[in-house]
Amino acid sequence: MNLKTANRYITPVLKKGQPDDNYKFLPLPKPTGRYPYHLSLQQILPAVNGDEIVFHIAGDTGSIGSNRFQRQVVGAMAKQYQIGTQAGQPQFLYHLGDIVYNFGEAEQYARQFFEPFSHYPGPILAIAGNHDSDVNPAAKIPYHSLDAFTAVFCDTLSRPVTFSRGAERKSMEQPNVYWTLQTPMANIIGLYTNIPKYGVVTAGQRSWFVDELKAAAAERPNKALILCLHHAPYSADTNHGSSLAMIELLEGVFSETGIKPDIVFSGHVHNYQRFSKHYPDGTTVPYIVAGAGGYDVLHTVAFTDDTLFTNEHPLLKRVTLEQYCDSAHGFLKIGIKKTGASLTLTGEYYTMQHEAETTTVHNAVLNDRFEINV
Repeated sequence: MNLKTANRYITPVLKKGQPDDNYKFLPLPKPTGRYPYHLSLQQILPAVNGDEIVFHIAGDTGSIGSNRFQRQVVGAMAKQYQIGTQAGQPQFLYHLGDIVYNFGEAEQYARQFFEPFSHYPGPILAIAGNHDSDVNPAAKIPYHSLDAFTAVFCDTLSRPVTFSRGAERKSMEQPNVYWTLQTPMANIIGLYTNIPKYGVVTAGQRSWFVDELKAAAAERPNKALILCLHHAPYSADTNHGSSLAMIELLEGVFSETGIKPDIVFSGHVHNYQRFSKHYPDGTTVPYIVAGAGGYDVLHTVAFTDDTLFTNEHPLLKRVTLEQYCDSAHGFLKIGIKKTGASLTLTGEYYTMQHEAETTTVHNAVLNDRFEINV
């Protein structure tokens, strides 16, 4: 889409007049693994080699209403998994959070996660979203924030999940709600940004993040450095807009360490947006929003004449919206491959056809493609 002729913002925006809801913050559960909370992909997929990895990324797949979009997205990802060539076949899904809505109750996981993902052949790894973390005050059985999420994704061993209604998919052994996935081609740092609308990260997690950036940077150029978080730092959508809290967190840590990731992925916003941030030192970092994984309501990109939004803020400068899709659900396929002495990261965003009121899986359509040299 030609952004300039659509009268849409080509920069991230802030939504005016948003109340401070940081009171919704809830304490984090105790880690289930050892510091510094690393998990090797080869522990899950022993056959993974050091020449290429391919994986899916999707966010906000849950839905309390119709789940037909979710089933279409999962079906299309599964189809790519099954028909892919050996070199280009996706090996796992990295979920950007909001697996269930509206609260992270155990009883929501069977319908919103285990059943629709029953046909996805690969492992599913995840960071938690704000809805996964929220607690239903009217729950019949009281529970703590992230009790169900940790049972599904941060277990101490892989086993059947008691509230999955007999699903074959077993629990994952992620060591914490913030953690690093170590692969032969990349280190993927996953932050946990809690419940408030624009995200909150504790001082302890920030300190861990600093150490993880340094450790991952030491493995460059042999490995890419990827950052994932649920709350989108930059967005031009009309429901959330950008998160100053997340921008301040990231830029503060990048400045302190002198290290920036090769690419940043987030969800929270129910659409697809690809931004480029141009730093004064000449580097450019892509910021990708991929939160259209299945929730039935999508979020539109703001029009420039909408007085509820502004792009006049110093923290939004030097950031450009390169591409977006706010009218269809979709998912990413990411490939990282050795090309000579360097690595090439390729991203492909696929969207679903929404004309028919059906859960039938159609072929996904390539909507956007990008490539970066690590």
